[in-house]
Parts: sequence; structure tokens; C-alpha cells
Amino acid sequence: MEKLSAPARLFDIVDIQLQKFPKDDMLCLKEKNKWRYYSTREVKETAAKLSAGLSQSDIGFKDNTPEGVDKVVVISNNRPEWIILDLAVQQIGAVIVPVYPTTNPTELNFILQESGAKLVFIDDEEMLDRFDTAISEVTTVQNVYTFSKTRAKHWTELLVDLTPEISQKVEETKASITSERIATIIYTSGTTGLPKGVMLSHSNIISNLLIDKQDLPFPDAPEYKALSFLPLNHIFERVANYFYMISGVSIYYVTDISRIGDYLKEVKPDVFTTVPRLLEKVFNKIMASGHNLKGIKKKIFFWSIGLAQKYDNVKKPGKLYKLQLRIADKLVYSKWRKALGNNLKFIIAGGAACQERLLRIFHAAKIPVYEGYGPTENSPVISANRRVDNEMRFGTVGVPFGGQKVKLGEDGEICVKGPCVMMGYYKNPELTAETIIDGWLHTGDIGIWVEDKYLKITDRKKEIFKTSGGKYVAPQPIENKLKESALIEQAIVVGEGEKFVGALIVPAFENLKSYMLHKGLTYTTNEDAIKDKDIINAYTKIITKANKNFNKVEQIKKYKLLTAEWGVDTGELSPKLSLRRKIIMDKYKKEIEEIYAS
Repeated sequence: MEKLSAPARLFDIVDIQLQKFPKDDMLCLKEKNKWRYYSTREVKETAAKLSAGLSQSDIGFKDNTPEGVDKVVVISNNRPEWIILDLAVQQIGAVIVPVYPTTNPTELNFILQESGAKLVFIDDEEMLDRFDTAISEVTTVQNVYTFSKTRAKHWTELLVDLTPEISQKVEETKASITSERIATIIYTSGTTGLPKGVMLSHSNIISNLLIDKQDLPFPDAPEYKALSFLPLNHIFERVANYFYMISGVSIYYVTDISRIGDYLKEVKPDVFTTVPRLLEKVFNKIMASGHNLKGIKKKIFFWSIGLAQKYDNVKKPGKLYKLQLRIADKLVYSKWRKALGNNLKFIIAGGAACQERLLRIFHAAKIPVYEGYGPTENSPVISANRRVDNEMRFGTVGVPFGGQKVKLGEDGEICVKGPCVMMGYYKNPELTAETIIDGWLHTGDIGIWVEDKYLKITDRKKEIFKTSGGKYVAPQPIENKLKESALIEQAIVVGEGEKFVGALIVPAFENLKSYMLHKGLTYTTNEDAIKDKDIINAYTKIITKANKNFNKVEQIKKYKLLTAEWGVDTGELSPKLSLRRKIIMDKYKKEIEEIYAS
């Protein structure tokens, strides 16, 4: 096997790991309460067997255009088979098209039709039942395989024994694939219409991967363990997995996100990626536990929270503050780290803006969260806060990574140019031309420079709205300020074409219950709680306090408390847990109308 110093194609990453640090636990999955470990050698050989089987099924590339390459759709939760399939499809020059397990059947049908997918790989019986009709309506689909034993064909039926002749053919096919070849099509969630297929080449993703590894910086770390729970269907987690593999990090997959606390304690990971929404939920649990304390313990807890909120990574702390931090660490923060496995070196957050307050608190508690930024169209990372001194600013997404140029348009839109910019949108040259102009990718995100160096995202271009008075309002900063309250779980700012800004607010009901108990109030149901006059007054005070951070036009004048948390299953959140504004505003049209009724 030829020695590789750097990957040219994504599947080369496995060869690099095999050469540098072959592992017994490259990919890990818990099956029936017992860990199943996939070694580097097994992953490489199984991917080769699957490549051979797919080739014999007449799957591969027919010409050098994206339209001429066969497509394979995968709909699955995170598991080793996902990665093995990904590698196998790449090695024969075909294209993997990942689909979120939470995608609605109508969107899946569109993706299958537009891509012309020939094969579908699906996780289990439940998903097979959910998507069976949508798949059966697409004439290009030849077969459906599952990763779990179901009534459909099992994926292992495609594995072919590697005779010397078959192995040579697989290697010859791999050698013919160039780095500029399309590797994947990732359909963005259809929040404002039909999904868009982002085409990324091997070179796009590898360029981003190597830039990330150099600029973070991140050493080879074969002793590290990573926990993987964000959907592999999203480019953020997928590149993170490639990142772990090329660095020798063992990957442990979480199959049940509701049990992530158990996985953290058992695996004791060194690293994981996450989205701000999950960090908010972790912190809300921490706050709920604090509210349940009594006497001196409760006072110490909230003293520690207040202390952490003042944490500054730039200004040198005084002796008194350092002493206070050590005391708080021993009494409070150390317990948080223990609940997270007590071994974390860093957490990478992306997908949406993190609350600055939350970042300060976690860093004070020696739980290092580094926020980054980038769209799928840039493979994805544009910038991130670094692990090195003086390369991080809270409230920003850090310094742009090397090898790419970043500028702000006249309206503040973030534009990027470099090797990571996508090939284009699949079968949509018009939209591609609107998005990539003279090589510059227009991200649709609005930003500013902090200290002429650090990039700060202020909002999405399409989410900024105008009131009836002609004033522009950026909702994200207002929503993040509201969520700093322990009593607010979720919030969306409204007011397009209206006289003033309003908000829909989902209370953090567990914290609200503790708050009501502390105040001597009786909690019965969510519905009754949000009608209680004392509770309404409490939320009014929270909003009044938050309003002080914004100008008069941006301040919330009226709001509505809601009774149920928004979720992916109920449609209000995208798979990466960001707000689907149009869906929320359609669903709560009546409540929004009530805000503006008078």
C-alpha cells in the first residue's frame, strides 16, 4: 500500500489511519448493552467488500458529470455502517446522498426523484415503515437495504469476498477517482421551499478538513475518544468524523440522544461536537438542580453562577477572583465536569449562535466550548475560536481559517472564497449563479468584524424583517438575550410589517416549577402556570430587563407564553435544532394575531 502523507480523496483517510495508528476501536456502537468495536482493518476491508458488491450491482460512475454519476441515498441514525457505506460508495465513484431520519416523506420523495437514486440504505424497521410509500413511488430506486434485520434485504447481502482479482479491481477503480470528483450531495432542510442539493467534491471537504486540523490546531491523538450524536447527515458532524479518523480518535456513536448523559459518563470522551440548543438544555438541567438546593448550598451554587458569568479569557484575573474560582470549582464546577465524563479537552459548537453568557460560564468551569461557523456550501467551516491563547473572543465565531478569503458585503453579508466553496447546487445553475459570484460564496449570513479580526454573526439576511415604520429588526440577538433567563427555553421574535416587535416564548417548565415552589405558588399544569398573574409578571420583568440591551424599535412590546416545547418531530426545529421560522409562524398564527389584535 502506497504511503500517504495527506488524503487526496476522502476514502484515503482510512489508509492513513491504518498506516499511522491502526486501532481496534476505530468505530464503536452499543448493541444490546454491549459495545461492538470496528477496527481500522475491519472498516477498510468491509468497505472494500461493499464497494465490490455495489459495482457488481452496476452502481458507480458512468461519466464525469454529477448527473452521470449513480446516487445512493442513506437514511439512518449515526452508526459505523453509515461510515462504511459512505467510504464504499466513494471508492466506486458513486455519490452518497444523506437524508435526515426526521425528513418528511414528501421531501424524501423529492430528493429521490431529483437525484435519481438507484439504491436506498435505511436504518431499521420503523424508518422503513415510515418511508416505504415515498420510496416505492420512485421508479429509479432498484433496491432498498437496511442496517438492522428487517423484512427488507440486509446490507451485508451486498458484501463480496475479496479474491485477489476483485481486490485489484476495487483498487484500480479507487485509483481512477480524482480529488475534484463529486463526493456527496447534501440537501438542505426545506424551511422556505424545496430542498437544495449542495454538491461537494472530495477536494472541497478535504481542503476544509486539513485547514481545520492545522488552524485549531489539533494534533494526532490516537488515545482520544469522541462521542458522535449530531446527525451524520449534516456536513458539520460528517467532517468532524473525518477529522477524528485522520487524527486517530476513536468514535463512539450515540443511538439514543435522550441517554446522552449515560454515554458521557460511560465513554468519558475527550471531544464532541454539538449545537447551542443542546448546550442550553444541559445548562437548564444544571440550573434546575441549583433551584432544588436549599440553604447554604443554594447560595453557593448561585454565587458560583454569578462568578462564572464574569469570566473573561482576555483580561488577566485578579488574585481574589482566581481564589474565588478555585473555591467555586471545588464546590460546584467539578460536579458539572463529572457529569460530562470528567475528561473533556474541548467541545466544538456550531450550527447557530451560542449565548455569550453560556460560553463564559462553561469556560469558567473548565468546560472549554469553542464556537465555529460555516454553511454546508463551504464544506463547512469558515472560522472558529481557537484552543490557543488570545485566539478566542466570546460572542464571536473566531478568526477565519487560512487558505480562504472572507469579506463583508455592503449590507454586511459574509462572503467567502477558496477551495472549500461548493461545486454548486445540483440541477440548479440559476441558484448557483445567484449564490457564487466571481468565485465568492454569498452565505446569506450578516456579520461584523470585532477588533478587525474576529467574525461575529449578527443574523440571517432572510430573517431580518422590517416593521411598518420601515425600521429593520434582527431577531437572533434578541432571542439569544431572552434565552439567557433560566425561565425561558425557546423564543421567536415576530413583527414583520407590524407597528412593534412581539415574541412567542416557550417557558423552561422544569425551572418554572422550581421557581413557583420557591415563591409559594402551586403548579398544576403548563396551561395553568402561564395564566398565573405572578408568573406573567415574572416574564414581563425578564423581557423588560432584556429590552434594555436594544434600541426602542427592537424592544419587545407584547408577548405570548406557549405551553409546549418546539421540537424536530413536531416540525418547529430543523434537524440541527435551529428554528423553522415560517413553520412556527404558520402554526401559531392565531397567537401572533392576538399579539397585534389591539
